[in-house]
Amino acid sequence: MHTEKPLILVVNDDGITAPGIKALLAVVKSFGDAVIVAPDKPQSGMGHAITINSTLHVTQTNVDGNLAYACSGTPVDCVKIAINKLLPRKPDLIVSGINHGSNSSINVIYSGTMSAAVEGSLEGVPSIGFSLLDHSIDANFTSASIYAKKIIKSVLEHNSNKNLCLNVNFPNLKEELINGIKVCRQAKGNWQEDYDERTDPFGRTYYWLTGKFVVEEDGSDTDEWALDNGYISVVPVQSDVTNYKIIDTLNYLENV
Repeated sequence: MHTEKPLILVVNDDGITAPGIKALLAVVKSFGDAVIVAPDKPQSGMGHAITINSTLHVTQTNVDGNLAYACSGTPVDCVKIAINKLLPRKPDLIVSGINHGSNSSINVIYSGTMSAAVEGSLEGVPSIGFSLLDHSIDANFTSASIYAKKIIKSVLEHNSNKNLCLNVNFPNLKEELINGIKVCRQAKGNWQEDYDERTDPFGRTYYWLTGKFVVEEDGSDTDEWALDNGYISVVPVQSDVTNYKIIDTLNYLENV
């Protein structure tokens, strides 16, 4: 009979010293043996990038007394090297976060937090990415941690899908103001971007990305609606990005 405690890999994209990963570690330690493998510096916005043109360095350390490894690569690198080199066996669960800032809607494709979770599901490990709608280094993770614990417990007890990947976003609210959890879909949204043109002390022109996020629909079944209405959004994510709806409309290409 299998009696080992669940082995849980903890990753993030804000870096191994970020308060969010410490909050998530405190949650998962109650469920099994946790190991952190996280970037040695912030890697936000890296998406599914991997390191192929330079070496990777890993340093064993600890986070709040728990075994941890600081990796010089991206969040996806952390998952890959953890599973293939650092862990004693394949983990039973991968959790990523808690991210400082939202990863709802289209932000999921830019997110290092969620790309680490997607990579975990590709490796056949159920994975969950957690994000809090607060970018502050002093963000309060109390209510997010309470609900993260409930979600992890439920997934460990009920999930049978080894490729499960969930994108969980927490509104920046106290526990008593959260209305519950909504399983929903990704909202249609877009960044209206601009590049602020500036000049450095040497007279060289450089650019700073700016912009604002705009939701392009009003559907009440989306993550953006859930978050705006005091719910925690849970979106099941997959790596298959095929647009199945238009496959049949592209038949003309087969006759070129």
